[in-house]
Amino acid sequence: MNLKSLWQEMDLWFLVVVTLSVTALLRATVNLLSSAAKKKSLPPGPLTFPFIGNLLWLRKSSSELKPVLRSLHARHGPMVTLHIGPRPAVYVSSPALAHQALVRHGAVFADRPPPLATNHILSANQHNINSSSYGPTWRLLRRNLTAEILHPSRLRSYSRSRAWVLDILVGELKSQPGGVVRVVDQFQYAMFCLLVLMCFGDRLEEKQIKQIEEVQRRLILHMRRFDVLNYWPRLSKLVLRKRWKEFHELYENRKRVLVPLIRARSKAKREQVSKAKEDRNDDDGDWILSYVDTLLDLELPEEKRKLEEGEMVSLCNEFLNAGTDTTSTALQWIMANLVKYPEIQERLYDDIKSVVGHGVERVKEEDLQRMGYLKAVVLEGLRRHPPAHFVAPHAVTEDAELGGYVIPKDGTINFTVAEMGWDPEVWEDPMAFKPERFLNCEARGFDITGSREIKMMPFGVGRRICPGYGLAILHLEYFVANLVWLFRWQKVAGEEVDLSEKLELTMVMKNPLRAQICPRNSGNLNLG
Repeated sequence: MNLKSLWQEMDLWFLVVVTLSVTALLRATVNLLSSAAKKKSLPPGPLTFPFIGNLLWLRKSSSELKPVLRSLHARHGPMVTLHIGPRPAVYVSSPALAHQALVRHGAVFADRPPPLATNHILSANQHNINSSSYGPTWRLLRRNLTAEILHPSRLRSYSRSRAWVLDILVGELKSQPGGVVRVVDQFQYAMFCLLVLMCFGDRLEEKQIKQIEEVQRRLILHMRRFDVLNYWPRLSKLVLRKRWKEFHELYENRKRVLVPLIRARSKAKREQVSKAKEDRNDDDGDWILSYVDTLLDLELPEEKRKLEEGEMVSLCNEFLNAGTDTTSTALQWIMANLVKYPEIQERLYDDIKSVVGHGVERVKEEDLQRMGYLKAVVLEGLRRHPPAHFVAPHAVTEDAELGGYVIPKDGTINFTVAEMGWDPEVWEDPMAFKPERFLNCEARGFDITGSREIKMMPFGVGRRICPGYGLAILHLEYFVANLVWLFRWQKVAGEEVDLSEKLELTMVMKNPLRAQICPRNSGNLNLG
């Protein structure tokens, strides 16, 4: 090779190196500018120190975040960003922006963030409705629940179950000495009994129900203790092995209690089918379809297989928790306001009496539709005291524009339920308990789903709205109506009703309701 050829080859390599270097520099510059633009287009928020700032936010509960968010919204507007964990978290307090995101552009905002390490295990790898990614599996699970269990015609088949649970609750209330009741435990147990029956299809013995309740409650009450396991799961499995062991023991205890119930129901269902074939009779007699029955028949669309037992445990756990704490919490808040404001309670009693007449032992479900003030009381309870002050976080399936800002694909978006229900631009005197406000807007036609516009969203809104909202309202109306029909609820002498709140699984009364009850009509209490 001559010198000229050598120089030409060196020039060629030099050109290649320079070209690659310039390309890399340009790409880095574009990425930097793109990252800066994305960061700039996020909604405003407080300055955050990397790593340390994230830890500080992660340690705060949602109730501790509320005053911080209220201050940030006052300063920056209806959309703010906190850098919590590895992803930015956007918080929205505007009903109009929530409607734009969850209704008008619902498909884009319908995903869920990747689950935390502990939730990944508890949800059986996101095999439940709340945590499933937006897609075929989520659609199957949700459609199964809404069509097979929560359809209005199916709900009517559980009417005897509700009457049975009402008997249990009334019996507990009547047994309290001096007529002084602390209702938090009775309400929770009554709702749990009802959900257990709907889930497993049998009136289990009290010992079994208490056992299910114990494993569910222990896991719920310890979850804050396990938050630290989610920060760096690989590291925590090395340095926090005892805590991981404790978590797995609670998880396995839940499986040990629920799996035998699932297997027993599977066996009972096979026997029922066999009996029906032998008798050649389509009449199922006293057989009532349970949630577990529907899960046994499901086939996952993408994996082409039936649900595993652990996945059914996750779905049963979701069913029991979602329908118990939220409803019992809302019931306690409503009854607390009826004790605090006796004039509202008496107007409600008159509304009930105008429909059912005199001498009726209990309010029947078919009577509820004609009680306009009852509906107003329940809606006002959900507006003023929503059991959850935030809906579960949403994630976007792609970069999405909202309110002039960009929600990045790797970000989460949260909606402040309580603040929307207390918005003074929507509600006059929002912190007061005034059921009449729903009479003015026709409670029967009030859109609790927010599909037309959002005025409050205690059950969420859009594609991820709680599928059980109809069941929750039915239970609240049924139990509020009967509790007011059967008893006069009054303050305990020398005590006031304290409406301050604290966060547990839901936003509960800081000081649980204590009330003095007395029968309105002794003839009404002949339940059995």
